[in-house]
Amino acid sequence: MNIENSTRLNYQLIDETDSEFLFQLDQSPDVMRYINGGVMTTREDIIDKFIPRHNAYKNPVKGWGLWKVSITETKQDIGWVLVRPMDFFSDKPIWHDIELGWRFLQSTWGKGYASEAAIQIHQALAKQPDNKVFSAIAMHDNAGSIAVMKKMGMKYVKSYTHSDSQLGDLDVVLYNIENS
Repeated sequence: MNIENSTRLNYQLIDETDSEFLFQLDQSPDVMRYINGGVMTTREDIIDKFIPRHNAYKNPVKGWGLWKVSITETKQDIGWVLVRPMDFFSDKPIWHDIELGWRFLQSTWGKGYASEAAIQIHQALAKQPDNKVFSAIAMHDNAGSIAVMKKMGMKYVKSYTHSDSQLGDLDVVLYNIENS
C-alpha cells in the first residue's frame, strides 16, 4: 500500500533503518508524557523492543505499521502515524477495527501536521472494505491527541483502563469513526 502525499507531508513505512529517528523522537519528556509518564526511550529499547514489536504487526499490503511523516519541502522527518488492528497484542485482536495513533516532534506541535497526516492515512485506509471502524486512544488529559481525533470526525466512545504489555495499564479515552 502507498499513501499519497498530502498538502505539506509525505509518508513512508518505517523499517529498521529508522531506529535513530525513532530514538530521537522519544528524547523529549513532553513527547513521552502521554505515552509513559515522560520517560525517554533508550537506543537499546528501540532496537530490542520497539522495532520487533512494530515488525509483529507491520503488513505493507494492508498498510499496517508506522508511517513516517516528513515535510515535503524540507524532507525533515517529524513524526509517525501508527496503523494496526485494535487490541493487536491481546488474545482477541479486532481485525476490522483499525487503531490509529501518532507521535510527533514537539517542535511541530500546533501546526496541524498530526491532523493532516492522520486524516490522509485514514482516507487511504478507508478505501479497504475490510476496515469497518477506525479507533484511537489517548490519556484523558492529552488534549492535543483528542483534538486530532475530533478533527478526523471521531466520536467519544468510552473511558477505560487499557492494558499494554510494554506500557502497563493506562487510563484512556477511546474515540472511533465507522468506515462509510
